[in-house]
Amino acid sequence: MTSQQPILIKREILFGNPERTSPKLSKDGTYLAYIAPDSNNVLQVWLKIMGQSEEEQLTQDKKRGIRFYFWTYQPEQLIYIQDADGDENFHLYGVNVISKQVRDLTPFQGVKAQLIDVDPEFPEEILVGLNLTKPETFDAYRINLKNGAVELDTQNPGNIVGWTADAQFKIRAAIAATPDGGSDLLYREDTESDWQVLRHWGPDDSGSVVSFSQDNQTLYIEGSHEANTQRLIALDLNTKAETTIASDEQYDMGSILMHPTERRIQAVSFDKDKEEWQILDPSIAPDFEAIAQVRPGEFNIGSRDLEDKKWLVSYLTDDGPVYYYLYERATRQSTLLFSNQPKLEDLPLVPMEPISYIARDGLTIHGYLSLPLGQTEPYPTVLYVHGGPWARDTWGYSSSVQWLANRGYAVLQVNFRGSTGYGKDFLNAANREWGAAMHNDLIDAVNWLIDQGISDPDKIAIMGGSYGGYATLVGLTFTPEVFACGVDIVGPSNLITLMQSIPPYWAPLMAMFQHRVGNLATEPEFLESRSPLFFVDRITKPLLIGQGANDPRVKQAESEQIVAAMRQADKPVEYALYTDEGHGFARPENRLHFFAVAEEFLAKYLGGRFEPLETIEGHSGVIK
Repeated sequence: MTSQQPILIKREILFGNPERTSPKLSKDGTYLAYIAPDSNNVLQVWLKIMGQSEEEQLTQDKKRGIRFYFWTYQPEQLIYIQDADGDENFHLYGVNVISKQVRDLTPFQGVKAQLIDVDPEFPEEILVGLNLTKPETFDAYRINLKNGAVELDTQNPGNIVGWTADAQFKIRAAIAATPDGGSDLLYREDTESDWQVLRHWGPDDSGSVVSFSQDNQTLYIEGSHEANTQRLIALDLNTKAETTIASDEQYDMGSILMHPTERRIQAVSFDKDKEEWQILDPSIAPDFEAIAQVRPGEFNIGSRDLEDKKWLVSYLTDDGPVYYYLYERATRQSTLLFSNQPKLEDLPLVPMEPISYIARDGLTIHGYLSLPLGQTEPYPTVLYVHGGPWARDTWGYSSSVQWLANRGYAVLQVNFRGSTGYGKDFLNAANREWGAAMHNDLIDAVNWLIDQGISDPDKIAIMGGSYGGYATLVGLTFTPEVFACGVDIVGPSNLITLMQSIPPYWAPLMAMFQHRVGNLATEPEFLESRSPLFFVDRITKPLLIGQGANDPRVKQAESEQIVAAMRQADKPVEYALYTDEGHGFARPENRLHFFAVAEEFLAKYLGGRFEPLETIEGHSGVIK
C-alpha cells in the first residue's frame, strides 16, 4: 500500500562527492583546510585563512581523490595519504601551503605507510611505520619534514603491530601479536633497553596503547582484561599498578578527547544506541554544555589549535548533512562554517531508530531501523549487514540507508554477535560462528521484522559489503528460502582462499583470525563447511556482486569463483567489476554506477522505485 510518495532523491546527491568535508584547523589557528571537489569533480585539499573569504585549491590529485589528511606541527605543512586504485599501499604526501609544493615523503613502490605519531615539541619530524624491508612487518621510521630524509628508528622483531612514542618522541611502547591469537603490551625503559612484557591479553581479550603521560610516568591503555568491556586505564610505569579511569558495564569505550599539548585525557565516549560522553576534566564541562546547545544530534570535536582557544566541532544527525562549526572557548560562541552536503537539507530523509530483539539463544541483539515515507506496513525490506565483522553500525546519517528508504524499503542494520562495542562476551560469542550463530542472528532479525508486521516476508533482500557481502552469500546458500535476492559487495565466498590470499602485512594477525574464524592448517573441512562457494547448488534467488579489481583484502578471485560456479550451475547472477577500485568504491563515478545497477536489481525483485540508469562518464565498471 502506498500513500503520498516522497520525491525520488537523485543518486548524485546521495553518492556523489560532498561539497565540502573534513575541515581541520592548522595548529596555530591561522588556516582552515578542508576537502572539496575540483573542477573535474576530484576531491582535493583546499585552504583558506581564518576570517577571510578567499579559498584556494592546494592539491592536484588526478583521479582517485583525497579522503584523508592532517596538519603537522610545522605551521605551513599538512600531509595527505593516497594509494593507487585501491591497492591500500598508502603514501604520505607533504604539502607546503605557501609554495604549494607537494613531496612524496614515502616514495617506495609497493610499500604501505602508516602514521605512528606527530608531536608539538618535535615539529620537524614524524614517525611512520613502513613495511620496507619485509612486506609482513612495519618498522618505525623517523621522517624529517624539512628535507624529506627517512631514517630507521626502531626495527620490528616480526610480531609488532602497533608502535607508541613517549613525550620525548621516542618509541617506548608497542603491541605485539602472539601465537595464541592474543597480544602483548611491550615497554622499554629507553631506546637502548630490551622490550619487557607489561601485560598479556589472551585471544578472548583485547587491548591497545593510548598515550604516555606528559611526565612519561604513566601509560594510558585500553583493555578488557578482568572486565567484560574495554576500559580506559592508567598504568603506573614505576609500580605497574593499574587504575581504571573510564568505563561502562555494558559498552566498550569509543573515542578519546585529549588536550592538544598536555597529554591529558579529558573525555571518553561510549557508543550506546547513540554516542555518550564521560567528561574526565571538569574544565571542559562548560564547553561541552555550550556545544550541546548549538544544534541537535551528536557532536564531535575534530581539531583544536595549540592554545586551545578554537575548536572545530561537527554535528551528526540521522536525517541531514554534517554541520561544521568554529567554537571559541573564550566566549563559548559557535559560528557555522558549512555543511558537507547542503542539498540534503530540504529532502525527505528518514530517521534511524535504535531497536533490539532477543536471538534464539537468549542474546540481546541491537540494531537500527529506518522506515520509508509514504507507505504502510508491511514494507519490502533490505537487511543491510555491516562489514568487519569486528566493527559495528552506529546511529547517524547513512547515504545508502537513505537511498534504500527513499526507494521504498524498510532498512534494518543489525549489530549481530561479533560486532564490537558491546563487550567481549558479545564479541567472543561469534568465535567460530561465521555462517552459523552469526547468521542465525540475521535470520532472527528477519523473523522479528515479520512478527512485528514491519516486513513483507516475500520481499526481503540481504545486502552488505566485506563481511556483509559474505553474509549475503551465506543468506542465499544456507537459507535460500528466506531472501528474495542478495547484493554482495567485495564479500569472500571461500574462507580457505580468503585466508590463503590475505595481504602479507596481516600475517602477524593470522593467529587471531584463525582463533575467531577457524584454523586453515588443521581444519580446512570446517572452513569449507562455512564457505558459500561450496553450496552454490542451493541458490534459488538472484544475486548481484560488485568487486574492486585491486582489492588487497578480498581478492577479485573471491567474486570470480562464485560467479563461475553459479554460471556453471545455471544460477541467476549479475557481476560488476571495477578495474580501478579496491575494497569498496572510492570514486564517485563508480559508486553512482554500482548503486544504479543495484537499484534496478532491487526494484526488479522487491518492487521498489528506481531512478533510471543514465550514462555515467568515467566509471570503470565492467558488467559481466
